[in-house]
Amino acid sequence: MLLSIKKKKMRNTFLLLSLFAALLLLIIWCNPATTKTEKPAPATLTMQKDTATNIFEHLLVDNRKDPSCGMPVKAGISDTVHYKNKVLGFCSKECKETFLKNPEGMIAAAELKK
Repeated sequence: MLLSIKKKKMRNTFLLLSLFAALLLLIIWCNPATTKTEKPAPATLTMQKDTATNIFEHLLVDNRKDPSCGMPVKAGISDTVHYKNKVLGFCSKECKETFLKNPEGMIAAAELKK
């Protein structure tokens, strides 16, 4: 009989520990702080403004080359000037200023589009 009582106590202890473990797992599993996972932001195609405008800006000017330094305007335009009903693109502010000092002498180097 003493053995039977010890078995019942052990079974009750085991049941209590099992219930406690199940309750603990339920609390951990249902806790919103632990279940909330940060989803990565969806991948989006973004271009920097400079990159997006540099792709097409050479189509907006009437010259193929910077008249001051000879650099192709496809490489990038940082400044423009209106000269004799033409829009000329320049790779830098300095090239534009150089052109404005002697526009007649440099316009031939611009390779104007027809």
